[in-house]
Amino acid sequence: MERRSFITRTGLAGALAATAAPAIVHAQTALRWRLASSFPKSLDTIFGAAEVFAKKVGELSGGKFLISVHAAGEIMPAFGVVDAVQNATVEIAHTAPYYFFGKDETFALGCAIPFGLNSRQMTAWMVERKEIKSLADMKGLKMRIGGFGGRVLERIGAVPQNIPGGDIYPALEKGTIDAAEWVGPYDDQKLGFNKVAPNYCYPGWWEGGPQLDFFINTKSYDALTPEYKAVVEAAAAVAHTDMQAKYDYRNPAALKQLVGSGTRLFRFPKEVMEAAFKASQEMYAELSSKNANWKKVYEDYARVRADQNLWFRFAEAAFDDFMQTQKL
Repeated sequence: MERRSFITRTGLAGALAATAAPAIVHAQTALRWRLASSFPKSLDTIFGAAEVFAKKVGELSGGKFLISVHAAGEIMPAFGVVDAVQNATVEIAHTAPYYFFGKDETFALGCAIPFGLNSRQMTAWMVERKEIKSLADMKGLKMRIGGFGGRVLERIGAVPQNIPGGDIYPALEKGTIDAAEWVGPYDDQKLGFNKVAPNYCYPGWWEGGPQLDFFINTKSYDALTPEYKAVVEAAAAVAHTDMQAKYDYRNPAALKQLVGSGTRLFRFPKEVMEAAFKASQEMYAELSSKNANWKKVYEDYARVRADQNLWFRFAEAAFDDFMQTQKL
């Protein structure tokens, strides 16, 4: 799926859906698609985004365009969904694009890269568990991490492991990995990570604001009517906003509960942040010199990131800095 069109242009999507509705009601035959997710059903927010999308497609089409949603492992493994779309095994997939940077590093820009955009900045562009006291503590640390974050960790001495969300707990419990990152406190609590990894470090520099994508088989999408294409776009925008809002609402309470149950919250040392930042910038420069796809997309990404950081400095950051020092 082309990210700018299907994830973030909420206003346009709403307008298209509104004008297309009368034609959709009179569709004669039902269209059925299968959606393969990279996430387990137990993660109701991240997996649920695909369900929100499918439900909205059904509602906007008057029940004439139906999408069944399948969790990781039901039709194919979590990391097999892109191949399934490309091979037309399923029509659509819902996943974190940086899982597939091995195909082309440019995939990572569709989700998150270290020291990249935050969640709202990503939207604008598109429309551990062992205490770390010093950089030396990163040496040899086996950490589950998705996307480019793993490449940066390698550069500062850690050992990245890219495994699906449903396999993280047993890996931590058995000691196969030393640390792990996932979405945030709400999912971390649901997956029970605090039971086997009591130390919680922040900020998550490896993905300041990750998003998920819907990838659609080209032939399946091209076969849609203009009305159904508008439905898909509108439903994707709804699912994007719904998931973002749910995590923002649920994460604060989950973090309080984690800390209340004995989880130790601490901040990455400055030297770790600086080393990781330096390594990430070097890696991006290297990629730009050898991957034309990456260079083309990253140049736009970097331009927007600079503008967004300037804007947030005077708007969101200044306001947040003040509010977070107040007793409310």
